[in-house]
Amino acid sequence: MPSLYSYRDSNIRRTYFLLTAFLIFIIGLGFIFSQLYGNYLILIFAVLFSVLMSFASYWYSDKVALAVAGAKEVSREKSPDLYRILENLSIAAGLPTPKIYIVPEAAPNAFATGRDPEHAAIAVTAGLIQKLDKTELEGVLAHELSHVGNRDILLSTVVVVLVGFVSLLANWFFQSMFWGGFRNRENNNNGGLFLLIGIALSVIAPISATLIQLAISRKREMLADASGALLTRYPEGLISALEKISADPTPLKGATEATAHLWLADPFKNRKREPWYQKLFTTHPPIEERIAALRRTM
Repeated sequence: MPSLYSYRDSNIRRTYFLLTAFLIFIIGLGFIFSQLYGNYLILIFAVLFSVLMSFASYWYSDKVALAVAGAKEVSREKSPDLYRILENLSIAAGLPTPKIYIVPEAAPNAFATGRDPEHAAIAVTAGLIQKLDKTELEGVLAHELSHVGNRDILLSTVVVVLVGFVSLLANWFFQSMFWGGFRNRENNNNGGLFLLIGIALSVIAPISATLIQLAISRKREMLADASGALLTRYPEGLISALEKISADPTPLKGATEATAHLWLADPFKNRKREPWYQKLFTTHPPIEERIAALRRTM
């Protein structure tokens, strides 16, 4: 059986692969746009910007995720019980104790972020603290700490920035078509071909980004559930927490499509009322499946 954090090297490789693929993708788009507009400065800008975005994603994506969620760091003096639980779990896992952030939302939920265990942070909502008991809260924190140990946090946090940027890029491309771009398409025999390629890439880009987001999230959530249960030696705590979180009707106002995969549970409560085919595009496995898998560990 693999060790608790045996997947961390794989996640690190996936992160570097994702950043490399992003570089290639943006440079490729820059080349196509430069052909469409007849301006090679666009290609130079794409190269420089993709390098800058990859650098920023690696070093600052956690700050972006925390800012988007509206999370505020909390001191040990203000939340001694929360820190005590997390410190005990961190010692058991052999990890540094992450910083703790509070998201001022009534919906119970949580997420972990950071580029490595030494720079990790765990954010919990005010509703999570209020609505869960100690064993349930311990189960949630163990789950999030497992993301830290499995090195999921860098991969999932980088995705926040890249998915958001690719979506903005696609939106910009479509808007530029309506504002009379592509000045060389009438003079260049290849203009029509480049136009079709540009449109196709702009359609595929956000879809591909979403699929990457979903694949990463679903696999890592199941693994973190199992790892967290092993860490606490009490799966029932996380099971009870998941049941309470899924039953709570309060929406998470600060959640976005770019950050949805970070959270412990799907932050969009209205998905429960959507048709089955739309649920295929949710960022989390169904709570029922996660609970069933946890019960098999008991």
